[in-house]
Amino acid sequence: MAAPLVVMAVLAAAVLHAGWNAIAKGVSDRLALLVRMNAVITAVAALGVWSVAPPGRASWPWLGASAVVHVGYMLALTTSYRLGDFNQTYPLARGLGPLLVAAVATLAIGERLPLLPAIGVLLIGGAVAVLGLTPWRRVRTNRPAVVAAVLTGFAIAGYTLLDGVGVRRSGSPVGYTLWLMGLHGLVTAVVVSLIRRRRGTPVPAAVATTRSWLVAGLAGVMSLLAYGLVLWAQSRGALAAVAALRESSVVVAAVIGAVFFAEPVGRVRIAASVAIAVGVVLLAVTA
Repeated sequence: MAAPLVVMAVLAAAVLHAGWNAIAKGVSDRLALLVRMNAVITAVAALGVWSVAPPGRASWPWLGASAVVHVGYMLALTTSYRLGDFNQTYPLARGLGPLLVAAVATLAIGERLPLLPAIGVLLIGGAVAVLGLTPWRRVRTNRPAVVAAVLTGFAIAGYTLLDGVGVRRSGSPVGYTLWLMGLHGLVTAVVVSLIRRRRGTPVPAAVATTRSWLVAGLAGVMSLLAYGLVLWAQSRGALAAVAALRESSVVVAAVIGAVFFAEPVGRVRIAASVAIAVGVVLLAVTA
């Protein structure tokens, strides 16, 4: 498949990802959103698996491990949004991912990137980390949010690597996507529901929360499409390059944070966003 199509798919996924994360940041009850959102994902995936080829057996261990890591990712993500600003926690979590993926893909999987794409990966990863760590006073005064964002970043790197190998062994990128999203959606919904019940705050009944289900449905479909596009791209491109390219979503997140959440945007953050754009160009023209 032509490289430009892969690049377009990952950039579309980046916009979708920033969008559903903004929804998660904007709602007041994020755990309830997770339950509904993942229930929708599971339902859509369950309907879709009957019309596509299932993933090959060689991919099942990777699929199962990724589903478990995705649950931890969702919990860490919503915790970081509860504790910190969107345009700080989102870039920090996303910035760790491509750097960790590039390191492990090079050392453990044996992938090698040419010079310019490697520079693009480092540029995007470093710039995204800068977005998450500036201004420093916000980091210093809100360390719990930073810790949650860092844990989210490790989870992102974990499932990216697992899925990068799994989708290539599946023989069916679409089937792998639907089985993964359905499995982790079901487990996440159950785990979060149990957490809510232990806290004495079960998720309200669907009859009383029609609008909430609509919001959750939108977020769920956006999440499913975003990760499906990424998995398709991972089956056709280098893991490190795809992981870095998808982090262009932080530029979208920075705009959303400034416009919808009235979060500060300074010169350093603008410069970092430009650096990300340059990194994307390096990856796009050399993919």
